[in-house]
Amino acid sequence: MRTSALPRGVEAVLVTSGQLRHLDPLLLHARAPPLLLANALISAFSRASFPILASQLLRHLLSSSPLRPDAFTFPPLIRAARCPSSAAQLHSCAIRLGLVRPSVFVSGAIVHAYLRFGRVPDAYRAFDEMPHRDVAAWNAMLSGLCRNARADEAVGLFGRMVRDGVACDSVTVSSVLPMCALLGDRALAAAVHRYVVKRGLDDELFVCNAMIDVYGKLGMLEEARKVFDGMASWDLVTWNSIISGYEQGGQVASAVEIFRGMRDSGVSPDVLTLVSLASAIAQCGDSLGGKSVHCYVIRRGWDVGDVIAGNAIVDMYAKQSNTEAAQRMFDSMPVRDVVSWNTLITGYMQNGLASEAIHAYSNMQTHEGVKPIQGTFVSVLPAYTHLGALQQGTRMHALSIKTGLNLDLYVGTCLIDLYAKCGKLDEAMLLFQQMHRRSTGPWNAIISCLGVHGHGSKALSVFSQMQQEGINPDHVTFVSLLAACSHVGLVDQGRNFFNMMQATYGIMPITRHYACMVDMLGRAGQLDEAFEFIQNMPIKPDSAVWGALLGACRIHGNVEMGKVASQHLFELDPENVGYYVLMSNMYAKVGKWDGVDEVRSSVRSQNLQKTPGWSSIEVKRSMNVFYSGNQMDLHPQHEKIQKELCELLAKMRSLGYVPDCSFVLQDVEEDEKQQILNNHSERLAIAFGIINTPPRTPLHIYKNLRVCGDCHNATKYISKITEREIIVRDSNRFHHFKDGYCSCGDFW
Repeated sequence: MRTSALPRGVEAVLVTSGQLRHLDPLLLHARAPPLLLANALISAFSRASFPILASQLLRHLLSSSPLRPDAFTFPPLIRAARCPSSAAQLHSCAIRLGLVRPSVFVSGAIVHAYLRFGRVPDAYRAFDEMPHRDVAAWNAMLSGLCRNARADEAVGLFGRMVRDGVACDSVTVSSVLPMCALLGDRALAAAVHRYVVKRGLDDELFVCNAMIDVYGKLGMLEEARKVFDGMASWDLVTWNSIISGYEQGGQVASAVEIFRGMRDSGVSPDVLTLVSLASAIAQCGDSLGGKSVHCYVIRRGWDVGDVIAGNAIVDMYAKQSNTEAAQRMFDSMPVRDVVSWNTLITGYMQNGLASEAIHAYSNMQTHEGVKPIQGTFVSVLPAYTHLGALQQGTRMHALSIKTGLNLDLYVGTCLIDLYAKCGKLDEAMLLFQQMHRRSTGPWNAIISCLGVHGHGSKALSVFSQMQQEGINPDHVTFVSLLAACSHVGLVDQGRNFFNMMQATYGIMPITRHYACMVDMLGRAGQLDEAFEFIQNMPIKPDSAVWGALLGACRIHGNVEMGKVASQHLFELDPENVGYYVLMSNMYAKVGKWDGVDEVRSSVRSQNLQKTPGWSSIEVKRSMNVFYSGNQMDLHPQHEKIQKELCELLAKMRSLGYVPDCSFVLQDVEEDEKQQILNNHSERLAIAFGIINTPPRTPLHIYKNLRVCGDCHNATKYISKITEREIIVRDSNRFHHFKDGYCSCGDFW
């Protein structure tokens, strides 16, 4: 018998016309029992999305029909309920008729409906009132909790099932396994796996697929591979899960190898396969492989027919630092969604192209129907932060409030970072106090920002508060703490934190932690200890570690140790011109011009380009960028800026300022050296700000390189002469100049 026992023509007429007055004759002359036909018709109405007709039929049965609803009448109605109030009314009606407690079907439908509308407490009450629960009822409650992201409760319910002796099936374990990944609980995943084996469910394909997926997301790749190798057969989902696991776990070469095995087995990849493969290829740095993936996407027609595939190719090229190819792919996509825009914006930011990221976001705003989501804010806010575009960033903050995303953990953390790194530390602290702080993200952000502003003691105090509130630090927390200690010379405290992360929290140091320690020791002048620390590292020092030592050698003028550090750096990262510049500067500072010529010759032979020094200032919602030295395109206010600089220099000299020409790293006459110093980018930006803002207005300057010692000294004089607070953010930290003093205490 069909689900609906009425002839299809009669059913269609009733559905389309809404006429129910001929229902009783139909039921009386039908061959099947009348209530069965009524229930079938209610089910048909519900499935066809005609809840009004189904409700009318229910009222007909309750009022004028000699028939009375039974346990099979209500489930389709409850499942089709359009709102929680409708589900509650049907629940009440079923209770009055005495159909809830005896029937697992009615109770299960009620539980399912409440969970669909997020009414978890109501679902719990209905579930707990069920006198008999079959495995389907338990699964309905369990899957509903999972859909409502109540991972802890779902796991607790699963434990209750096991304790009550309920024979969990494949649906049960397939529901609870993703919660293990959501909670990041490796032990729980292993325990569920043992239960799967004990129950004999490990031969079911989609259970094994779920196991591979959860192990992959938890980084348990050996366990995932054991499940994969032990399966009798694999489908496309199996291959996608294992490839994705290896790709997300950073074992990209293995991911590519498994993909080849998939092709050899005759299984054709789908779009999800290509998403993981494209990411793996990008992480391998395989440009040729990337082009092959792109060609495959074109052959399958996914470049014009599937936005997910297009997004994956844009992301792949961006990760390969080929932003031009990423932009071309983006431009060729006939359909783009908000993820497409986010991928392009993020790609630019990953490659340090903040202006291009902001330009892409501006283009996104001109497209109707594309509204920013969480990922948009998380991509764009760091671009404003990087450029110091506070006014544009505050407009983004206002938009986040309008969309309700300002309280999102990741967006809120980016906003803290924005305000703090644009010199508004008080506003950043206020946002931090207002945020939900059960995650390490906001704590790490505020500790890091306090450190770069030179408030090391305050950063340590916030860490103590973090511990008191029961938030366990992660490896990023200790990077922020060690950097904060380095900025203010808290060497003993830094050593304690380095030991604490291992002894108390079981966090093994990575190269970033070692680099922070070397930087801290080196800045404090303990170069021998820093070098010995590197020699005793249990892992191989990378360019960040040796770079920290080289920077310290430049500060303290230790040329011999600087040579050792630079030799390692030239081998590890030969294309990074910054290390050559540091070594050249060190030679120049002690007057070893032969060494300068040798380093510069090496740079020229490799066709390396020095990063030009620039400083920016935002005035009247416009960013103005100034470059050190002679500029091809002079600023429209060039003459006014030069006049202001000359007047400032005269006033500074009258107060005792003497230019320190050792920071001019060119072998030229003294007069020319003084002229070069007076045209450093931060001074040009400061002069522009003085001309274009009211007296005593604070100035916010953003510099891509470290501020030189002479400019640091000169800015102290300028802050006193102009009675202004001048806030300079260089590549390493903040300097707050006021009344002739700097917040760094001349330690940077």
